Amino acid sequence: MKQTLRDNGLGVVFGLLFLGSLVGQAISGHADYNNNQIADGGATVTLAQYVTGSDFAVDVAENWQSEYLQFFLFILATVWLIQRGSPESKPPDRIGRETDEQQHLGEHSTKDSPKWARTGGWRTTVFSNSLGLVMAAIFVLSWLAQSVAGLVVYNADQLAAHQDTVSWPEYLGSAEFWNRTLQNWQSEFLAIGSMAVLSIYLRQRGSPESKPVGAPHVSTDETG
Repeated sequence: MKQTLRDNGLGVVFGLLFLGSLVGQAISGHADYNNNQIADGGATVTLAQYVTGSDFAVDVAENWQSEYLQFFLFILATVWLIQRGSPESKPPDRIGRETDEQQHLGEHSTKDSPKWARTGGWRTTVFSNSLGLVMAAIFVLSWLAQSVAGLVVYNADQLAAHQDTVSWPEYLGSAEFWNRTLQNWQSEFLAIGSMAVLSIYLRQRGSPESKPVGAPHVSTDETG
């Protein structure tokens, strides 16, 4: 058990942090929602009603879609774009999809290589792009969930204000939707760009996200 926890410590810790944060968001969001309902003369809801409602769903989904968009774009961009001196970047001589030998595909695979990396054909093609495809799929699904839940919340507010409701396409073109969306996107793009650039000059001893402390600033694709 100790070895299993050690070998999976990163996933376990961040999984627990995720669950703790989600529970905390649900509790605090529920309290805030009920406070607003009381202030507006509306009915309060139970915690179960809140976490299964559109208000909670849109807040969760809009964060998820921005996070997975960030990772999808970074995964795709780092195939072709480099940042000299960053451990988050490949060196200039490896720009692009790289050769089968560099990627250990087909005849260049080993007995420990994943099966779909050895078989060739569509299986290898899918497996070669599986990380980006899954990140993109989660982004699209989260974005759809945000748009649908956001539409329900928006129309509820419209009805409460005795105004006309809107359709899903109309909501997608609304300032409210894009304000929710872009305020998350800009922070994610800033964070990932800062990580790539700051890691050129700054270090974190022992972290694979950092170069070795004594590595030159121009050293690229080197981790500690």
